[in-house]
Amino acid sequence: MRTVARWARAEWGPLYGAARACLAERRWWAVPMTVGAVCLTSVAQIVQNQAWGYRPVQDIGAVRAEDPLWLALLRTPVSLFVPALDLPVWGALAQILLVLGLAELCLGWWRTLVIAYAATLAGTLYARVGIALGPGSPFGLPAADARIVDTGPSAAVVGLAVFLGWRYRAYATVAAVIAAIVVEVVLKNNLAGREHLAAIAAVLALCAVTDAVGGDRRHPARRHHAARRPHPGPGPARPAAPGSRPRRTPPVSLTRGEKPGHGRKPAP
Repeated sequence: MRTVARWARAEWGPLYGAARACLAERRWWAVPMTVGAVCLTSVAQIVQNQAWGYRPVQDIGAVRAEDPLWLALLRTPVSLFVPALDLPVWGALAQILLVLGLAELCLGWWRTLVIAYAATLAGTLYARVGIALGPGSPFGLPAADARIVDTGPSAAVVGLAVFLGWRYRAYATVAAVIAAIVVEVVLKNNLAGREHLAAIAAVLALCAVTDAVGGDRRHPARRHHAARRPHPGPGPARPAAPGSRPRRTPPVSLTRGEKPGHGRKPAP
């Protein structure tokens, strides 16, 4: 049991410490974008399940590979808040609240938004490339996938989970997320799983660039381990060599108008 607790502390300790410090200081005001994303996703789910609301939501936030590229780029930011119709919405809301909330606490809202958009955009662009390659290529997709709606918020959630795990050295968590997506692709081989893999590849490339540019100065997990590392104290004083004169302490300089024995007290 102690081994498991020690492993969990080493795996998630830096991430937990960073999130807890920010949340304790600002409470729920620390995650305004996450709260807004949960509310927007809930509203989109309610509206698209209405007879009158399905078409407007699709026109605003549904991205397909058959759409013109300029239209897909306009819809991609909104697609982050449009959950898939064939999946339970409570699962999407829980993922957004947990992963997006942790990312906003540890990275800030604008970094979180950039990474989420980059992951979603990577999946969207891969779908077009895969369809152009065709089913004969290992990375190709059938032409029928051009009419399937993209992943929505799930690619952003997967990308943020990988980035957080890499940044805070939770490498086992990163490996588990990647393994789960690979198993999904092997078992189902659907468009969503392949877009998730494209999002992971884009985020891993972003992690490599961040580490190369920032190094230890921008890596909080490394700073955390460096802060906990004990610093060596001053060593024992070296004995004076035989026959050497003792070092004299330089006299204390007196300011103008100051007499000896007044002002500063000599050190005991």
